[in-house]
Amino acid sequence: MTVTQPDVTVVIGAYEAMPYLVECLASVEAQTLDPARIEVIAVDDGSTDGTGEYLEQFAARALTQVTVIRQENSGGPSGPRNVGLGKASGRYVFFLDADDRLGPEALERMVAMADRNGTDVVLGKVEGVNRTPPKSMWGETLDRTDVFSSNIKFTLSAQKLFRRSLLERHSMRFDESLFTGEDALFTMEAYLRADGVSVIADHVCYYLVGRDDGKHVTKSGSYTLRFDSARALMNLIAELVPAGVERDKLMVRPFLVTLLPQFGPKYLKDSEEVRRHKFELARPLMDAFWTDEVARRLRVHERLRLHLVAAQRPELLPGVIEFVKSKKQAGALLERRGRRVYLAYPHFRSRAAGLPDSLYLAEPREARAVHGYREDPATSFVRRAVRKARRVLTARTTARGGAAAA
Repeated sequence: MTVTQPDVTVVIGAYEAMPYLVECLASVEAQTLDPARIEVIAVDDGSTDGTGEYLEQFAARALTQVTVIRQENSGGPSGPRNVGLGKASGRYVFFLDADDRLGPEALERMVAMADRNGTDVVLGKVEGVNRTPPKSMWGETLDRTDVFSSNIKFTLSAQKLFRRSLLERHSMRFDESLFTGEDALFTMEAYLRADGVSVIADHVCYYLVGRDDGKHVTKSGSYTLRFDSARALMNLIAELVPAGVERDKLMVRPFLVTLLPQFGPKYLKDSEEVRRHKFELARPLMDAFWTDEVARRLRVHERLRLHLVAAQRPELLPGVIEFVKSKKQAGALLERRGRRVYLAYPHFRSRAAGLPDSLYLAEPREARAVHGYREDPATSFVRRAVRKARRVLTARTTARGGAAAA
């Protein structure tokens, strides 16, 4: 009897997943891809709420091949995913979280996209259910792209279709020493090593479900875990991408998504000890990877906050955070001679702070979104003087013309 290799192995790591697991598995059963072409490997990570029993019931009745592995709790999602990946036999692997669900036709469409274009990773459009999904990368369907020329760096969750030969060729596994951001590390490496990435933006392939009990791993853990995550991702990018503009494009992601929130509204509630510790943890990362090019790609208030961290100026940071938290609009200062727009966030042109004007310079897209420009006083004075001179010249010319006619 000939055994046909499955097209896709769906790896489900499950911990205390009831009742969300019911709809998750139902979404697998509802897939339009032939059940014989799907393999499911489900790993119960020490659940006590009936998750393991329900997985075994599903395996007994499912038309597709289902393997259930039950193990002691590993403490995070990486262990179960690695166990499932180690058992996978499909041409592709898809990591499905037990509290989420697949969209109709998702596997069929993603496999077809990868086969048609020869790409190693496929992103299917994500929609949120009581959760906010990533949005910036779903502008259009892309048969073939890469991490440098698209916004896919802003979706680094593991819920993608990966060509298994890519993962095996590079011995890729989830880092079990990380308790948050482990999927970002894995997915970024896949993007960088992939022979092309595809994006399905015109069909919802994945529903990201918000749990009522708040048991999402990404919501738990201390701030130090976030710094661990940022450090790991920055080091990976530095290892695989030479220094320069391309590296800086990717560094925007860990700076903006992982590091900056540690210096947001939560920082105002931190004790002085925690504030000092955050600056200590950030310092080597800022020293190694914070560049003018990374700064240029951020909005003014983002750039300003991270600059204060890089410059070790904790005394100036709370004022900026308070201003941003209040959702006030920074005043815009237009210098017409250079067509430059400065946004007057706290400490702008303060002699005591001594911060460079370049921190407050808005890039064109941000500048266009700002209303209520006011001119730099010096520039305004020059403009008034020029207008007055023109009026005088016009009056004299008119007077001479009138005299000649007489």
